[in-house]
Amino acid sequence: MRLTKLRQKLADEKLDAILITNAANRRYMSGFSGSAGTLIISQERAVLATDFRYYEQVGKQAPHFELAKVKDKLTDLLPDLIGEMESRRLGFESQNVTVSLHQELAEALPGEVELVATSGLVQEIRAVKDEGELANLRQAIGLTDAAYAHIAGFMQPGMTEREVAWELESFMRTHGAEKVSFVTVASGPNGAMPHATPSDRPIQVGDPVVMDMGALVGGYTSDLTRTVVLGEASGRYREVYEIVLQAQQAALRGIRPGMTGQQADALARDVIQEAGYGDQFGHGLGHGVGLVVHEHPWVGQRHEKEMLHLGMVFTVEPGIYLPGEFGVRIEDVALLREDGPQTLSQAAKEPLLSR
Repeated sequence: MRLTKLRQKLADEKLDAILITNAANRRYMSGFSGSAGTLIISQERAVLATDFRYYEQVGKQAPHFELAKVKDKLTDLLPDLIGEMESRRLGFESQNVTVSLHQELAEALPGEVELVATSGLVQEIRAVKDEGELANLRQAIGLTDAAYAHIAGFMQPGMTEREVAWELESFMRTHGAEKVSFVTVASGPNGAMPHATPSDRPIQVGDPVVMDMGALVGGYTSDLTRTVVLGEASGRYREVYEIVLQAQQAALRGIRPGMTGQQADALARDVIQEAGYGDQFGHGLGHGVGLVVHEHPWVGQRHEKEMLHLGMVFTVEPGIYLPGEFGVRIEDVALLREDGPQTLSQAAKEPLLSR
């Protein structure tokens, strides 16, 4: 099915074949999870070119692909492969191929072969998840839900951001994660940085703490953000938290298939702007989640051409960031159904943790 969809795109683009060099795209199309390899896909053939380290792995993970054994460089065998396929217009992934690799390809291939830059052909297919992908995503999301439930009972005033981050990472690693995609813990004024790095800052009573985490299960990642305060919270925090929560709920109620990423973003952004914090919500509402943590679809102000379709999985994560004070972000992963997003994340959204 995946090859069929890609081949239709090749036909639409009038391409005879395509080189797939992006690691996530390579895994999605073939099942091969090795760190090195190139797919060469035409209407009739599907070839995986890789080196000695992965010959056996290809046989196990990508049995429907022909193995092309790379002895030294891909460009040593590519001219013969492309000649056998009778390919004249050869696509490549423009966002993944370096200038030097492009030059090598151009020098190695016969003059009649035209290298054609493509963008997002496989990513667009990946944006709609099948049942197998959803099963892996649900496991990964369930793990981050459990990690958050654990940290909510573990975290105490005086612990540093690093200590809390390490506890989250340790929990996910020991409860089924292939690896931890990322962990961010930012307290007090550090929380005003959307992508802060955990520091040695001790978490104080009354500090808003933004925790963002993801775990990889079955090759698929989760993405969860919660913001909490240990002990008593200020009135300003309570106000901001409620605005962010209302913005997220507005988006989860209102998003429908056929909307653009920009229209979906506006559902949450309008709530925050009307509350007077529009300038403090500087990123998009969300992004796709799957084999990588940021992928199609993109849900934001600049994505007026990004269409949301049934079966897409994406985050809904509005936030407000007040430099020198604190930040609040609430993030869930959602699956787009006919009647709107189905929230897959189930972690509690309590603004306070009593201590």
